[in-house]
Amino acid sequence: MNLSSSLPEIRTPLLSVQDLRVYFKVRGKGLPWAASDSVKAVNGVSFELFPGETLGIVGESGCGKSTLARALLNLVPSTGGKIAWMGRDMQGASQRDWHTVRRSVQMVFQDPLASLNPRMTVAQIVGEPLRTHAPQLDGAEILAQVEAMLLRVGLSAAHLYRYPHEFSGGQCQRIGIARALILKPQLLICDEPVSALDVSIQAQIINLLQELQREMQLALIFIAHDLAVVKHVSQRVLVMYLGRTMELADKQSLYADPKHPYTQALLSAVPVADPRLERTKVIDLLSGDLPSPIHPPPGCVFHTRCPRVFDRCLKEVPPLEPVDSRSEAACWLYSERL
Repeated sequence: MNLSSSLPEIRTPLLSVQDLRVYFKVRGKGLPWAASDSVKAVNGVSFELFPGETLGIVGESGCGKSTLARALLNLVPSTGGKIAWMGRDMQGASQRDWHTVRRSVQMVFQDPLASLNPRMTVAQIVGEPLRTHAPQLDGAEILAQVEAMLLRVGLSAAHLYRYPHEFSGGQCQRIGIARALILKPQLLICDEPVSALDVSIQAQIINLLQELQREMQLALIFIAHDLAVVKHVSQRVLVMYLGRTMELADKQSLYADPKHPYTQALLSAVPVADPRLERTKVIDLLSGDLPSPIHPPPGCVFHTRCPRVFDRCLKEVPPLEPVDSRSEAACWLYSERL
């Protein structure tokens, strides 16, 4: 009897994040020696990402999405928690260790023009990662790889010696994608890569990313405000609010049956293509503004704006727990029921 055939397949996560926290010190008001406070930009986020998977991350501005992305690459230092890359704990890792990891993890930034050095040509910009991580390559080999990657992202060899200001926003984002993929990474972190682009250009960039993902077997972390875009590209979605995870679920479950009141409010604001349905749709408007990340509310951080708040929400922080086989939510509504 072949016992191995009866065992469930065990998948090893490409990236594992446990209770990640990123706090920034801010100087206290008044005298120079006044006690300082901390901005809790990311406050206890956990998730796993598997090879070839796309995880969407959504939430309001200021909820910690971009800080989370930068902490995953150690571009900002983490205050606590654990980041494991392919099973290797990166806590306390040296800059040399992170240098090695960054060959396999690359990033595409929000502003396509600001992320490119205006004094460098396209050939220099796209070839820079090769000069850093593959010093054994000579100039001709680097140029050949750069040209091939430009063709792959929809540009041409004629663009090699031009500067970023000579391109449109969509073309600059293609250059940024070429730079990120020239090392053939395993994970691409996209921090709102289409928010600064026109709608028609957004579709082109998203389609390009999906084609490259299938071709190169990439895992993606896709950060965006547009929930329709996230639905199109993601297999699972993580919803953040004030540095914390509110809900983590697969795409179908989250969009068909959102569990957390915050997720329900976000999805109710997404426009519907059918005008008749759009006119009759009920939008769950949130009252009040996003609280300060320096002094977040006690208990559940969402309780100041939640339409279903009750006493326990004011005192205790709800853990992220399974609601069903496909969804997890940090909400006492479901913990009480379970």
